[in-house]
Amino acid sequence: MELKTDQPFDLASSLESGQAHRWRREEDWYCGVVRGNFIKLRQVDGQVEFCSAPSPEAQMLPMLQSYFRLDDDLAAIYAEISRDRRVATMVDRYPGLRLLRLEPWECVVSFICSANCNIPRIHQIVEGLATRYGPAIVLDGQVRHGFPTPDQLADAGEAELREVGLGFRAPYVAAAARLVAEGRLDLDALIGMPYLEAKALLMECPGIGPKIADCIAVFSLEKLEAFPIDVWIRRALAEWYFPDEKRPTDRVLLEWAQNHFGRYGGYSQQYLFHGRRLER
Repeated sequence: MELKTDQPFDLASSLESGQAHRWRREEDWYCGVVRGNFIKLRQVDGQVEFCSAPSPEAQMLPMLQSYFRLDDDLAAIYAEISRDRRVATMVDRYPGLRLLRLEPWECVVSFICSANCNIPRIHQIVEGLATRYGPAIVLDGQVRHGFPTPDQLADAGEAELREVGLGFRAPYVAAAARLVAEGRLDLDALIGMPYLEAKALLMECPGIGPKIADCIAVFSLEKLEAFPIDVWIRRALAEWYFPDEKRPTDRVLLEWAQNHFGRYGGYSQQYLFHGRRLER
């Protein structure tokens, strides 16, 4: 089945830009697991086709439209964020790079696991959690696994999570799992809250600092003004916007970025992040 849109859409850039951690490239196909479904997608001559299991393609179509944020008015967003010259350059270079709309719980765990970790290692950890605890899903003879629930990871506990390769991140994932499983952290409720209020509640969870909270906010909680500052963005801002100044603190950079980039800061950040990372 085809995933159609009249907006710019670059499947490869969207899936390889550090937002989601369950996608593998196998020849022309991207194979991943989204909300308990094993999905394969490929883009040929601008057309995106996909297959899925266990849910049929017709049922998965609206979910994928939401996942790739095809409901965003990308032309209007481009018009606004391209007022910044550097962002405009990246938009021209990577047209169709989409922000993703991730499932909040998986997003929380993925970005807790991102602490002091490169992207391939994050992929490995998140996939290991799914393989160990998640239900098996079969598509075209291949087996992947759904992401484990908060209850499953809470029951696993810190010691067992260390065995899966989480290392020092294990107590933070275990703590987050308990908070969500017990209803003390309601991720769905955060979607309807103002950005700063939702971010503050996320940061009450052990292991979630400003950068991880902003990643969760922009990729899964509809806070498009969130502007995560990681090592690549720190370098990008220092080199491209503050080249003659002593290294600013993250707090200074974040305050400046939110004033400068405004309500679509998350889009600006993703284009800057993707461009700076590929300039290595």
